[in-house]
Amino acid sequence: MASGRATPPLLKDLNERTVLEAIRASAPISRAEISRRVGISKPTVSLALRSLLHAGLVQEAEARTDGPSYGATFFEPVPDAAFVLGVDLGTRFVRAAVCDLRGEIRARRDVELLQATARVALDTIGELADDLTDEGGFGAALDGVVVGVPGAVDERTGEISLAGNVDGLEGETFPRALDERLAAPLRIDNDINLAALGEHWRGVARGVDDFAFLSIGTGLGAGLVLHGELHRGHRGTAGELDYIRSGLIEEIDPCAGAVTELARELAEGANGETVLAAPYDTRAIFAAARTGDDVARRIVVEEARRIALHVTPLAAVTDVRLVVLGGGIGANGDLLLDEIRPLLAQWLPYPPRVETSSLGDAAVLTGALAVGLRAARENVFVNRARRPPAD
Repeated sequence: MASGRATPPLLKDLNERTVLEAIRASAPISRAEISRRVGISKPTVSLALRSLLHAGLVQEAEARTDGPSYGATFFEPVPDAAFVLGVDLGTRFVRAAVCDLRGEIRARRDVELLQATARVALDTIGELADDLTDEGGFGAALDGVVVGVPGAVDERTGEISLAGNVDGLEGETFPRALDERLAAPLRIDNDINLAALGEHWRGVARGVDDFAFLSIGTGLGAGLVLHGELHRGHRGTAGELDYIRSGLIEEIDPCAGAVTELARELAEGANGETVLAAPYDTRAIFAAARTGDDVARRIVVEEARRIALHVTPLAAVTDVRLVVLGGGIGANGDLLLDEIRPLLAQWLPYPPRVETSSLGDAAVLTGALAVGLRAARENVFVNRARRPPAD
């Protein structure tokens, strides 16, 4: 019969993990402060520190300047113990960045995707990965690569679906080819899911455990964070709001194509009393609304109604505290929020707070780094016994 008592190796592991997390949360921090915060004796903290120092996961640090140190030694994590590469694959651009274990970005580059095909995306991401890791010398310590794609990703199989904006991306071929191309373990996730995690880590949703990130641009999608964790659904397709319109006769599509069509209809009936003209780019529509153009303002009001019609069932089912608007259209919060909020207050007993993304076009990339960082911090601890001693 197995014993339920903790063995010395298990206690050692638990103590080292606890001490490392305390250092990550409050660095620079002294041995005595670690002991007080986590409730472990100073001798036990000293043993854990010795092991973490030997593994190269923590190092001595400068004392804090906000009070006396009384000669104490302070500790901080070693940021270069591992690095993470995050990638945002869009239909027009590929954004990539490397961060260290503190979450600080050490290198970033955005390049144009010359053609929205899986083949071109594969080459572009591979070249970006090589350039960023080689130039910064991060390759040897690269723990993993996280790529956000404009499609649903089945966690069980890695298969990509609902990704019509990038030709050839759907299926399992692209993930396998990219995995072979990269020199570190690969994880692929839906871009809107990653944007939600980016907002949760460093954006307007920081500290909010139940919220939705709603992206409105050329397409429409949502990332759901419930109880502090991303909700992907059975097949990785949670948040595919395009399908909320199925069976409806009324036009409530808030995406760029539908907004352009609405602008064309209203402008043609305005007898020239508007600055709007073909090709009715959404950026031009919102710019005209800011100058007081009546037709553009009517389009914004209708767009806000359509967005609110998508938020309402989402909020009614999930009871989220916050909805974050992102994407090229969703970023126009100065025009949309004052129209959306009263509608939700009218239609819902407990309407969520609605805000625009504070990360903008960096949301997906930030989320990719957040996912990779979480894994890297765990991996360096688990693999610490196999790490060479720090210099």
